[in-house]
Amino acid sequence: MERVRPPHHIAVMRFPLILFALLLALAPVLAPTGADARVGGGASFGSRGTRTYMAPPVTRTTPGYVAPLRTAPAYGSPTYGAPGYGGPSLMHGFMGGLIGAGIAGLLLGHGFFWGMHGIGGLVGLLIQILLLVLLVRWLMRRFAGGGAVAGGGMGAASVTPPGMTPPGMTYAPAPQATVPLAVQAEDYEQFEVALHRVQAAWSAGDIATLQRLATPEMAATFAAQLHDLRSRGLRNEVSDVRLLQGDLSEAWRENGADHATVAMRFSMVDVTRDAACQVVDGAPGEHVQAAELWTFLRPPGGVWILSAIQQAG
Repeated sequence: MERVRPPHHIAVMRFPLILFALLLALAPVLAPTGADARVGGGASFGSRGTRTYMAPPVTRTTPGYVAPLRTAPAYGSPTYGAPGYGGPSLMHGFMGGLIGAGIAGLLLGHGFFWGMHGIGGLVGLLIQILLLVLLVRWLMRRFAGGGAVAGGGMGAASVTPPGMTPPGMTYAPAPQATVPLAVQAEDYEQFEVALHRVQAAWSAGDIATLQRLATPEMAATFAAQLHDLRSRGLRNEVSDVRLLQGDLSEAWRENGADHATVAMRFSMVDVTRDAACQVVDGAPGEHVQAAELWTFLRPPGGVWILSAIQQAG
């Protein structure tokens, strides 16, 4: 029996709903915000050595619970330094596209899995092209840098309990114990200077400077996030950074390297512009605040470098 198709005027009435379904599919890709664009993307990622899976102690600056970092290789392990990606994961975009296409198919009366018919067929074709483009871009990012590490926050991975190794990852042997570390006044000064330098290098898109200021894992993640912004024709500027409050969460020594997790609440002017220098998010001259825990690592005989960022909510 030949299937009865809806009259043309009904299909036209459903067209706004089809557009809504399409926007639902595109939402993970077309909705950048200031919080997503600033350094680190407002996410938690990096490594805190053997304390990567432990929640950092609360402080006056961050009195609430802060979740442990998600799956991340320890500094010095074979997989350490592989780039992460700070945007919507491939699965989120892929599933969003399939759901959007399925909804549009239902609205047209063709069922969730639908063919190429009229206006709905055009929408389905556009969604399929979009998914193909997303897949190619994701594969290029993954293999251009040697493979992505699930770093947490954006593209979230499940937390792996201590002592268990996710498939495909190898971890450096954990020491039997860590030694408490006394942080000096000059260390705190270096942490504040690092806050300003990292934000300035990010705003300038200066990957070489970020590589000097952070571990290979963090620098590679920053580079991937900057590349993603540029691919969308966006540029994020963070300026007039002011440290409002800061204190130490914990500091320790393991494997001959020093680690310090510092809670910082700071304000900044956070503006995102498009290729025409038009502001698409944020307000020039208007300060916004953020509360984060930054973990710094100091190799033997070296200087403090950034090894992790955690959001304090």
